[in-house]
Amino acid sequence: MESGLRVAVFGAYGHTGRFVVAELRERGFVPVLCGRDADKLKVLAESCPGLDARPASVDDPASLDRALAGAAAVINCAGPFATTAAPVIEAALRGGIPYVDVAAEIEANADTFAQFTDRARAAGAVVVPAMAFYGGLGDLLTTAAMGDWTAADEVHVAYGLSGWHPTAGTRAAGAVSRQRRGGRRVRYTNGRLEHRDDAPPTLEWPFPDPMGPRAVIGEFTMADVVTVPSHLSVPDVRTYMTVEAARDISAPETPSPAAVDEHGRSAQTFLVDVVVRSGAGERRAVARGQDIYAVTAPLVVEAVDRILTGRTRAVGVASAGAIFDAPDFLRALSLHLAVEILP
Repeated sequence: MESGLRVAVFGAYGHTGRFVVAELRERGFVPVLCGRDADKLKVLAESCPGLDARPASVDDPASLDRALAGAAAVINCAGPFATTAAPVIEAALRGGIPYVDVAAEIEANADTFAQFTDRARAAGAVVVPAMAFYGGLGDLLTTAAMGDWTAADEVHVAYGLSGWHPTAGTRAAGAVSRQRRGGRRVRYTNGRLEHRDDAPPTLEWPFPDPMGPRAVIGEFTMADVVTVPSHLSVPDVRTYMTVEAARDISAPETPSPAAVDEHGRSAQTFLVDVVVRSGAGERRAVARGQDIYAVTAPLVVEAVDRILTGRTRAVGVASAGAIFDAPDFLRALSLHLAVEILP
């Protein structure tokens, strides 16, 4: 889409934000660089000649309004989203533009649905939380796997990561979520989120080849437990993480991602295996790719493109699977993801 439309990126200088800025430019959009740190914005703007840099703070609504002025949409890449989501959504609603974020925080995403569903629908606005590797991709794969099923008994999303070198933003968001949960873990069962004090189980997941069976942490709960049941009738949504990646993310000495190619991607590879069960029936969807942070950029930019060109199915607060044609969306990402939908 050679649109020339301006898209504000809040948190543009962050690790994921930089991928998003690059993807927007590749797709013909004009990023507006926004964020809380004026010095970091200046450095980024110097490396991206011709782009506006607009400092803004979530505790200064007027600065957010100035940052979003003239933009066709805003992408929020700045965590922790427990702090940034609501103020940036408010600014998007005031400006009459769509809001999309890349939040992986379960609580922040749940808050977005709880706080803005009625207002956004009444305003005819579009708000899409968790339009990222966690939350968005799993929801799209689940929706595509469901096909003509209108309900299912359970959804399992298994993350086969080769490792997980977290960004500073990932660590900060995780700390906020742990604090909000009082150190407990969370899972989605019997149609609701529940908190538990016991340790999650370790089990073996039968990933497809070439990965094969691997040890995973069961009930390693991610944002899919908010996005999937927000629009699909599924009482149990379970997510799993390979043991190696779970150890990486929990170890304070694990380094940040390091670029290994011209696109800035790390060497990390992933396989997302989604299994949907209804009675005796089972359906599956699999996605393979490289670098969970980098792949978030084409996910969120494709979402913005579809919103701005009217290729949507809903208004208000909606997850990826609810607002977009999931199989078609996944096909559009063929340069970034290898996807199989298995009946």
